[in-house]
Amino acid sequence: MKLRLGVNVDHVATVRNARGGVHPDPVRAALMAADAGADGITAHLREDRRHISDADIDRLIAELKVPLNLEMAATQEMLQIALRHKPHAVCLVPEKRQERTTEGGLDVAGGHDELAPYVRALTDAGIRVSMFIEADPLQLDASKSLGAPVVELHTGAYCEVPPGLERERQLQRLKRAAAHAAKIGLECHAGHGLGYDTVGPVAAIPTLAELNIGHFLVGEAIFTGFDVAIKRMRAAMDEARASAKVNA
Repeated sequence: MKLRLGVNVDHVATVRNARGGVHPDPVRAALMAADAGADGITAHLREDRRHISDADIDRLIAELKVPLNLEMAATQEMLQIALRHKPHAVCLVPEKRQERTTEGGLDVAGGHDELAPYVRALTDAGIRVSMFIEADPLQLDASKSLGAPVVELHTGAYCEVPPGLERERQLQRLKRAAAHAAKIGLECHAGHGLGYDTVGPVAAIPTLAELNIGHFLVGEAIFTGFDVAIKRMRAAMDEARASAKVNA
């Protein structure tokens, strides 16, 4: 199974919004990412519109030829936007106004009953629903119970520690969670904080179908160009997956 790469363009919009105006354009970045080998584009429309805007979503829907994964909080406002646009996928994520970026996974087990109407409405509209969660069997089982066909494992705890025993422990958590997802019939993705030095062991996990990577690629683009950064990441993922198959 080819490991898909979803490229998140939120932080192209962050740079644009730091000064105002229209440059750099996240939609242009999304189109460039697709040309460079991205299998899909991810954009998080936050309640405070700190990066991606409603107009960006309008244009992404109109111009993209690859699937759009809309990240959003489970609110009525965001639900109505998703139902109006009908992106390929919606990933439900936790959201706090004071956070710099998404901190941890969604508590699907604790919020099961509150999340159920959102999953049902999105599914009924033909939108694939994924839940952004920690690598925890309890959260995986709750996602399955809700009827979401996809989960995305939060890789922040793995990426944010230096190489060593703790990183290896976090990697093993991801491996066990991905295996459990496959066992209960969920498609499993992963993302948050991945870079060139951390992507290999995650890409080698055979039951992962997709990695979503954004901030690192936008940062690398400053030095090497967006297309070069994406192609290098694509190559690193492919090499890791191929090596895993050989060593299996």
